[in-house]
Amino acid sequence: MRVVSLEAGARRDACLARLCAAVHGTQAGLAPLVDFSGTRHLLFPAEAARLWALLDDRGRPLALALLVMDESGEGMALRLAASLEESREPLRRLIRDLALNAPLSATPTETLDEAFLHECGLTRWIENGQGQRVGLAFQHPAALSGRLATPLTFDDQAVLRRFKHERTFFEAEKRAFVEGLDTV
Repeated sequence: MRVVSLEAGARRDACLARLCAAVHGTQAGLAPLVDFSGTRHLLFPAEAARLWALLDDRGRPLALALLVMDESGEGMALRLAASLEESREPLRRLIRDLALNAPLSATPTETLDEAFLHECGLTRWIENGQGQRVGLAFQHPAALSGRLATPLTFDDQAVLRRFKHERTFFEAEKRAFVEGLDTV
């Protein structure tokens, strides 16, 4: 198994679709499509995000993680992450590798709780501006300063408005998302 950064193209888009679907689930309405489209058209072109995968020996993704730069450009936040297997072990291996090699931060969620993130190597914890605990990898700049820069993001509502006003764009994104799910 190896960890790779997925380069621009159909494979990255397909893996992003699979990640968004895995994180949001099947009953999430437009949320997976909004994350997919916003990441593809806003974060990736600005080089503000990277999609990482843990691949098996045949090159098949076992776990995926989307890292987003923070406003300072020095740290990276774990925005989305999921195992594509029944076990969470591939995801643990992927996040652990990223935590060892990147200035990573992660805010616990229902599926990525603090104990799991600690096992992945995020052993330093601080509070962000909203009072949430955030786990930090050793080389994250906030590990020393205690000041955490906000991760870059996009306006979900703006993406939804574009879907509403540009029907052809919405249909193209929906088609790319579904085709991506069928590919990976």
